[in-house]
Amino acid sequence: MARLPTGIYPMVYSFFDEDGSLRLDTYEIQIEAAIRSQAAGLAILGLGSEVSKLTPSERLEVLKFVSSNLSGRKPLLTTVYGNSPKEQIEFGKKAIQFGTDAILLQPPTKALTDDALIDFFSEIIAKLNIPIGIQNAPEFLGFGLSNPGIIKLADKHDNFVMAKLECSAVQLQTMVKDLKENVMIFNGRCGLELTDNLRAGAAGIIPGIETIDKTNEIFRLFNCKKVREADELYSDLLPILCFIMQGIPHFLTYGKMLAARRLGVDFGGFRKPELMPTEFGKQCIKRFTDQLGKL
Repeated sequence: MARLPTGIYPMVYSFFDEDGSLRLDTYEIQIEAAIRSQAAGLAILGLGSEVSKLTPSERLEVLKFVSSNLSGRKPLLTTVYGNSPKEQIEFGKKAIQFGTDAILLQPPTKALTDDALIDFFSEIIAKLNIPIGIQNAPEFLGFGLSNPGIIKLADKHDNFVMAKLECSAVQLQTMVKDLKENVMIFNGRCGLELTDNLRAGAAGIIPGIETIDKTNEIFRLFNCKKVREADELYSDLLPILCFIMQGIPHFLTYGKMLAARRLGVDFGGFRKPELMPTEFGKQCIKRFTDQLGKL
């Protein structure tokens, strides 16, 4: 299986009109921002894309639109959402058809035991001939695989080549140490502990797109052995990341608001369930936008 480039793969946001309808044009704006910032690739249909609020037809529409507009300029990483192996296999095959370069599987909404979740993922992985991995985010999704479960899944399937975690750099390092060398480990959490994640052996980060220019520059500096400069830039960015990464609902309001301001697009409306911004929250995002500038 072809190995993805290491680096930063920003997850695109889904923007909605005031009536809740999906706005496709904002995906194109985010694609171009990722290209300008020299991101390693682009990620779609994850938690940051509010995938659970999109209908199956909208998820397919997003996949087609992003793949067409990205047009092979960067690798495309598609998260596959669904409550049955059949549902995920069907969407995974469509993702392959429309040119995705790799797939990340999410667990179903109903909690499963470790063994049951391994069986769930195994059935899907065996049917999809593409570089594939899982998003393991028990902190956000309520449950997930244990470290031994992830290792067992990786040992079982040659095309299991990545895992996206949502954990501390210390926890990530234990997975890097125990997994096969061909399995790439990414973290999320907006880029919290970015340089320590890289020290721990992360192949990259899948954050939001609101700070892609900064997170990608930190990754570049670190890889060029300019570690002090990378740490200094991360230190400057850290208060913003801490503000945004206060749970998924908070992230989907304020991370998206920062992205909208930096990209010069209207925030629009929400789909329920939503966290409405406060006036103080808006003031903080304005201050962060002034600090970071346009994207």
